[in-house]
Amino acid sequence: MKKRDKIIFFVSMAVFLGAAAFGITYYVSVKQNEKAYEKLSEEAVKEETQFVKEQKEEPQPDPVEEIEEKSEPESESTADIPVDFVALQTKNPDIYGWIRIPGTQVDYPVVQSGTDDGYYLNHTVEGAEGLPGSIYTENLNRKDFTDGLTVIYGHNMRDGSMFGGLDAYTDKAYMKEHSQLIIYTPEHQYTYRVFAAVTYDNRHILHSYDCNDKIQIQSFLDSQDRLSGCRNEEVQVTGEDRIIILSTCNGNNDQRFLVEAVLTDEK
Repeated sequence: MKKRDKIIFFVSMAVFLGAAAFGITYYVSVKQNEKAYEKLSEEAVKEETQFVKEQKEEPQPDPVEEIEEKSEPESESTADIPVDFVALQTKNPDIYGWIRIPGTQVDYPVVQSGTDDGYYLNHTVEGAEGLPGSIYTENLNRKDFTDGLTVIYGHNMRDGSMFGGLDAYTDKAYMKEHSQLIIYTPEHQYTYRVFAAVTYDNRHILHSYDCNDKIQIQSFLDSQDRLSGCRNEEVQVTGEDRIIILSTCNGNNDQRFLVEAVLTDEK
């Protein structure tokens, strides 16, 4: 082998080994971060059987006391929250909600940074840098989910974690089967119904539309009329409604993939 060929060979080998090492490190880092979410879910979210058992074990009120209680004003929330927000916020006070889509991998804490809207794009809720990042909102949205439009961001992970499985909503049967979306906060449970999954342009939605202006919310809905995607025509949505938008990338820098759901119940 000529000297020149040897140099090319060794340089190519070094590049290959460097790329391989980076790939392995990247893969291990992502898997470690994903395991952190699994552990967090196990610690902070009560198992269904445990949650039901706790509800059954609650002491029954005295009949006289029950009558007196009925005469008092109803509490602001009637929801039984199966998420231990005290434990979650001890780990990270930026955690303020939990999103769950039954029957899918979407079952994560929701965070919002008080200082940097882009922080959780590449940091987990435990502060680890890198993918899969976090499920997060920006400061343009309030944390009580009372805005007309709330945009929740998450990475489109290849293994289907985070928002990696949202593309399944391009199938109408899947959309109807997995139409329920639930948001928990320390005080409330919000239930939504998925009504659309569309490929949108890459405009910043909350910079383009006022999230609390009903006319502009309707304009956002109207802007999707000719877009490719999947819709549940049985669900009627207007600018008067409260809408959740799940936003993720789709491999094209000029586009975003959106799954949209409308509020149907609040406890």
